[in-house]
Parts: sequence; C-alpha cells; structure tokens
Amino acid sequence: MATMPDKHIDLQCVHCGHITPFIKPVPACPKCGENILRAKYDLKALRDSGWIDKVLTREPGMWRYHELLPLYNTDNIVSLGEGSTPLLHAKNLGMMLGLKNLYIKDERQGPTASFKDRQASVAISVMREQGVKEAVVASTGNVAIAYSAFAARAGIKMWSFLTSMVPGEKMREAAIYGGEVIKVTGTYDQAKIVASSFAESRGLFLDKGIKSVAAVESMKTMAFEIAQQLGWKAPDWFIQAVSGGMGPIGVAKGFEELLELGLIDKSPSIGIVQSAGCAPMVRAFKNGQRVATPVENPQTIIATLSTGNPGRAYELLYDIIGQHGGSMEDATDEEAFNATRIIAQTEGLSVEPATAVAFAGLIKLARRGIIKPNEVVVINCSGHTFPVETQILGDQYARQVDVSGLNQKVSLPEEGLLAALENMEHRIRRIVVIEDNEAAGRLIMRILQAKGKYEVHLATGGAEGVVLVERMKPDLVITDLMMPDIDGFKVIDAIKSDDRLRSIPVIVLTAKELTISERERLNGQISGLLQKGSFMDEDLLQSIVDALS
Repeated sequence: MATMPDKHIDLQCVHCGHITPFIKPVPACPKCGENILRAKYDLKALRDSGWIDKVLTREPGMWRYHELLPLYNTDNIVSLGEGSTPLLHAKNLGMMLGLKNLYIKDERQGPTASFKDRQASVAISVMREQGVKEAVVASTGNVAIAYSAFAARAGIKMWSFLTSMVPGEKMREAAIYGGEVIKVTGTYDQAKIVASSFAESRGLFLDKGIKSVAAVESMKTMAFEIAQQLGWKAPDWFIQAVSGGMGPIGVAKGFEELLELGLIDKSPSIGIVQSAGCAPMVRAFKNGQRVATPVENPQTIIATLSTGNPGRAYELLYDIIGQHGGSMEDATDEEAFNATRIIAQTEGLSVEPATAVAFAGLIKLARRGIIKPNEVVVINCSGHTFPVETQILGDQYARQVDVSGLNQKVSLPEEGLLAALENMEHRIRRIVVIEDNEAAGRLIMRILQAKGKYEVHLATGGAEGVVLVERMKPDLVITDLMMPDIDGFKVIDAIKSDDRLRSIPVIVLTAKELTISERERLNGQISGLLQKGSFMDEDLLQSIVDALS
C-alpha cells in the first residue's frame, strides 16, 4: 500500500477559520455552518524535506504533486494520463496584441480534451478512497464527460444531470462510458437543484463543485505546472473564462502555496472573463459589489458558461483579485466566435467556445492597457473544439456584428482586413506596412501575401515609413499608431499634407483603445480602423471596401 503515514490534511473554514481534520468529506464547518472549506497541508515540512527535488524526478503528470492533493493512499489514484499539458508561447497573437510574453496553457490535450480531466481525476480518486460506489454530478458538458470516463475506470457508477442546452453529441459521449445521463429542461442552476434532490433521495454521494475540496484542489496543479514551465516563476496574469469560477480559485490557491513554499516570489493577477449574456460576476465587479445578483435567464448560447448564480465563488474571486490584483471582463458570443477564428488562424489551435470567450476578454484587457506589453500572461485554453459548434451556436454562429452602440461622438470605419483586400484585389497591388515591431510587421506581410499577389513593403518606423511612401507611392498604406520615433498620427499627417500622396487610402492597425479626441484626429483622414486581434475576421463591416471602391 502506498500510504503516506506522515501526511496530514486539515480543512479550514473560509469564514471563521475553524480547522477540522480531513478524514472524510465534511459538508460544512462544524462551528459556523460555512460550506466552503480549504484544504491545508504542512507546507513547512514539505519545504524542509526537499520536496521539490523529489517532484522533479517523478514521471510527468499532475499526480507528481500528490503530497499537495487530498489523497492519503496513492494506490487510489485514478488516472488517464492527465496533466503536464504544454505551455505554448503565442508569438503571433501576442504580436498582434502588443504582448511579448503571451502563453497558452493547452488543456485541450487532456484525456477527454478539457481541463476538467484534472478535476475528475482527483474527485474520482477521493471517491475511491472514501469507498463511494455511486455518485451524482450536475454539468454543462465537460464535467459529465470527464467524470464519466474516470468513474468507468474506477468502477463507480456516475449519474450525470445535464441541461437541455447541452448538445446531444456531448450527452452521448458521457453516456458511452456506461453512466446514466439525465437531460434537465431548464437552466444549469435548476439542473443542480434536481441533481441534489436526486442524490439526497437515493442516499448517493453528490459532487458539489466549488464546495468540493477535491475539485478545487485539482485546479492547483495548473499553477504548479505553469510555475515549473516558466522556470519556477509566476506569470503576471492568469486568465480564464468562467461559469462557476472554480478553476481560477484553485489556481490562485496553488500559486499561494508555491509562494509559501518559497518557490516563487509573487502570485499573479487573475483575469476573469464571462459570457456577456450571463455575466453576474462581471456586472457585480464593475459595480464594486462583493455579492453578485444572479442572472435568472441566461442569454448566452454558449451552454458551458451559463451559470446564472455564482454564489459564494464570486465572493472568493472578488477577494482574490483584491489581494493579488486582476480584473473581470465580459465578451459577447459574436466576439467569442471571432476569437475562435483568430486563434486558429494565428496559432493553429482549434478551441472550444468557452476558451474563445477567454481570448475575447484577453483582447479587450490588452487594448485597454490593463495588461501591459511586457507582462507575462498565461491563458487557460480550457478545451478542444468539440464538433458541436453548430449545435451550440446554430445559424447565429456567424450572425452580423452590430457596433452601432459604441456610443462614440466620432464614427470611424472598421472592417476585416482580409475581406477588404480580397474584395479590392483588382485595385490594390502595392502596399506599404509601417510597424515598429518587425516580427509583427512580417506577420502582417505574410498574411497579406498569402491572400493575394500583393507587393508588400515593410517600414519598421514612422520616419522610415514616410520616406518609403514618398518613394513607392503605394496603392494602400497600413500603419500602426504607437511608434517610438514618429507615431502613426504624424505619419498620416505627412501623407495627407502632400498633394502627391493624399489620395492614398490609409488603414490604421493598432492595439490601442482610442480616445474620443484621437478618433476626432483621425476622422476624415483614414479609410479604415482595425484593432489588432480582430482584423483576421472577414465578416465585419464593409466600410473599407466602400471607401476604396
């Protein structure tokens, strides 16, 4: 038996601080009734024992950190090879957003293709250790699939309660592992109520998500791996799209433990992104409220993010951001779809809609300067594209984007760059790109040259760009705004003040969120305004095409 006789785990109440030994799952604090408890380990003993050296000699996988997971006997581990997912440097997308150190934690590569494999492995392992033979879980898809797979391996019968919004393909995948799948016509919050009532009526074990010690603890392993992959350093930001919020709560706890172990020198800021149609956390955060008002009727068609009532999880995240820094942002379904294509076309990654929401939020945070150019950013790529996008989003997956509500005094034309160039191919032959980041400029050149027979010339500074435009007299100029020598505003002024050049269309490509005064300065001077991170989309407004035709 691979027991750990010296291992001791306590449960600490997040409300009153009361400590209870972890021998079996505890439904609530025996002192105050709080139902969220945090696992506590003897970190000093681990640090003094040279624990990290042992970790580095073990086989890859999240169970290499088993001393910091709520299991006493490693013989009870139920594993399908989860964890140790790659940390990918997103150079192309990073260049577009002006982020030099953007990394993607690729959780698509888990056994069932989502980060919920970590949760399932720990949760099912603890169930095995506790002698659970039959369990109940409520899910919007990924949890049901992961739990069903690991439960099959452990010989535990799983009852999965899913909302009717979950695509049939996901229900069938959960069912193929031999568990029972119950479709609940209603919201995810209602499905949780039905699952709880069923478990109570049958006397079955109910997995409680954020209130489950095993589930939260599993997410710490992402923090451990990220820090190790960065050379035992914490990133400046960890970003994830959330429904209930358990992932970032666990990740934040993992970084806090690494800090206490002396392996890192800080905890990262946390970026939380929600679907705009179901964003109770974001709404409360922006209003400075520690308690979120539930969304009774979620409007998002991304089912995995449709938790209307975040409960206590939001309060925990609010406190985490208050302690370590961070922000919350929302993203529409349209913005998520746009991000899906951007990620695929820049980094070669096909991601699930929930991950796309995270990237859409990242784009907003970068544009607004909340995330700084030199900061190290890690984003959770929480799952792989499952062939259900047409089921999740239907015909609305490619619906028109309405930007009429931007509430700006000055309206500038915004358009997808590739669509504009494709439609104008008969006219545009010679293009000058002015971009001080040479790698980003070459990426734009590659994209343009891949889409047509264009003669593309690159200038890596504003002054060089003006000279090149004067010499080449191109059919189109694409310029960045933020450049160290002569900025894009002065470049445009120089072009428009020259009678020989003023008729040349200019498209501005920038990661900067423009102020009203900056928009006023550009009004009437340019033919298109493109935000880095969104110009890959081919279905935006036709204003550039109209301007150039």
